Amino acid sequence: MTVELPEKIFKVIAEEARRKKKTIEGVIVERFIEGLDPRARVEVYMELFDKYLREADENYQRGDLPQTGEKYWRAVTSLLNAIGELESLPHYTHRDYVEIVEHIAEKYSDPEISTLFRLVEGLHANFYHNFLRKMTFESHRSGVLTLIKKLGSVIENLMRKKL
Repeated sequence: MTVELPEKIFKVIAEEARRKKKTIEGVIVERFIEGLDPRARVEVYMELFDKYLREADENYQRGDLPQTGEKYWRAVTSLLNAIGELESLPHYTHRDYVEIVEHIAEKYSDPEISTLFRLVEGLHANFYHNFLRKMTFESHRSGVLTLIKKLGSVIENLMRKKL
């Protein structure tokens, strides 16, 4: 799907994305979902999670490790955004993500969540600096997939409580 915008509007969105260190898509989604109820926002974040995880898998199959790592980062932050919505926690900055991770690690008495989050931060940094070798990338990836399962369980638990 393609959306055409007047150049001036695109430049404003692109500048906000640069300033917030987000993608253009991320800025548009963030603005769009402000008007939705919390449950609908969680659904949007889960759709984004599915999209980014699928893109991570596609990039991984092509051997593009930096791009794969960045898609895993976006997938994990989409899950953290959903948790932020469900727990009424801010979820707009990297610091907010760390706070959410620490919150759920304590709430569920699972400090491994915090440790695993550091691995996805490493993949995020690798997108910009391409410093991870394949063996190290694979180790990080394995941990991130474990983190994704844990965060998915947290979301399922929180959704059951909200119903």
